Amino acid sequence: MVSRVIPVDPFDLVIFGVTGDLARRKILPGLFHRFLVGQMPQEARIIGAARSKMTEEEFRASVRDTLLEFAKEAPDNAETLDLFLEQLSYVAVDATGTGGWPELAKMLRPGLVRAFYLSVSPNLFGTIAAKLNEHDIATPESRIVVEKPFGHDLASAQALNADLRRSFAEHQIYRIDHYLGKETVQNLMALRFANSLWEPLWNATHVDHVQITVAESLGVEGRGEYYDKSGAMRDMVQNHLMQLLCLTAMEPPSRFVPNSVRDEKVKVIEALEPVAQSDIVRGQYRGRDGEGSYRDHAGDDASTTESFVAMKVNVGNWRWAGTPFYLRTGKKLRARTSEIVVVFRDPPHMIFPKFDNQRGNALIIRLQPDEGITLRTTIKEPGPGGMRLAEVTLDMTFAEALGEHAAPQDAYERLIMDVIRGDQTLFMRGDEVEAAWGWADPILDEWSRSSTTPEPYDPGSSGPEDALMLLHRDGRRWREIG
Repeated sequence: MVSRVIPVDPFDLVIFGVTGDLARRKILPGLFHRFLVGQMPQEARIIGAARSKMTEEEFRASVRDTLLEFAKEAPDNAETLDLFLEQLSYVAVDATGTGGWPELAKMLRPGLVRAFYLSVSPNLFGTIAAKLNEHDIATPESRIVVEKPFGHDLASAQALNADLRRSFAEHQIYRIDHYLGKETVQNLMALRFANSLWEPLWNATHVDHVQITVAESLGVEGRGEYYDKSGAMRDMVQNHLMQLLCLTAMEPPSRFVPNSVRDEKVKVIEALEPVAQSDIVRGQYRGRDGEGSYRDHAGDDASTTESFVAMKVNVGNWRWAGTPFYLRTGKKLRARTSEIVVVFRDPPHMIFPKFDNQRGNALIIRLQPDEGITLRTTIKEPGPGGMRLAEVTLDMTFAEALGEHAAPQDAYERLIMDVIRGDQTLFMRGDEVEAAWGWADPILDEWSRSSTTPEPYDPGSSGPEDALMLLHRDGRRWREIG
């Protein structure tokens, strides 16, 4: 099977903060790859904007170095790289002042899609949005892309939304969460809604519980001061894990169009029941074998910020009543992995007495590192001597099953092309962001008032012991990390 590449129309894309780490590591390499495979037309233009003064030649030379370092295809495609660099322009812009805005306005072409990617601090979102309107740069068809963190709590998220909506309509605002751009996340919707096999079983009658894990093997070295102001709850649970929960638990939308999909996601968040503190485990990795602890990396010997969170969440609706969702994320864990595990209920009566302690069937949707889908099932063990049962897995890895040309693309590539196409399906709507913070705020408020501290855990482990007990007390167990 060969993936189809559908070219987008010519466009002008302005990247604010183009000299920053995100632009260098993700945005520019992603755009180059889209150009390499033929999806980005030669008539498209990318305009870098930042405070630094540099000529267009200096900017292109800098981007060349960036792509040779971070775009694996660049060294072997010198001619294509040169063509891509010809599409780049640069303008020095003072985000909070007047410098550079008239020059930027003159660079943009009439009649084309205009997209503005704000790869900058959130405190500049409203200011840049206002400047784009003040200098008549934004058109009614323009799109503005903003990165997380989108707020620190409900009040700040509401303020950010208000700032953006003063200059752009909701249909022009693209709040990006790169997890939604992962091929397997999108395949979760296809798996559920394009097959008659799964949807009849996708409910509390047949599903015992769901586990959603996003584990990272690295700590917070190099970004500890920033991370210490957010923690795992704000950095991962409120956005990434919440999005995975919504896509797993949502009702089938009437049509696969942006607002129908996002309406169903908002309903899931609004149906979430308050989480008792007894159903939450917070952890913080300790130092070991010469490796620094979380507190060392955060630069605060008394930090009570969590680097690990596990919790039991209940969705209060007819589809999921009685089926818990267990969420887990953390730093310095055994392996880097992200997955959704749907564990089905055991047969109501086991006719094979020697196998009455079996684990239930499970559908494992792997997001990283090897994107794919695994079904855990039970078969007869080969050979004579009676009916002996064994657990086996039916495994499908995208790169192997679909061929080299259909290997999953980077999430940013897909999402940026969706911006150009004007497709908001995989982007968060303002009310969705606010609903997620409305659910998370009471948990964070309780932590701020509590005298308890996160439970220490060893680097390279599965997290605190209490996280294991969170499932053990319900007669369940986590799927092993890694």
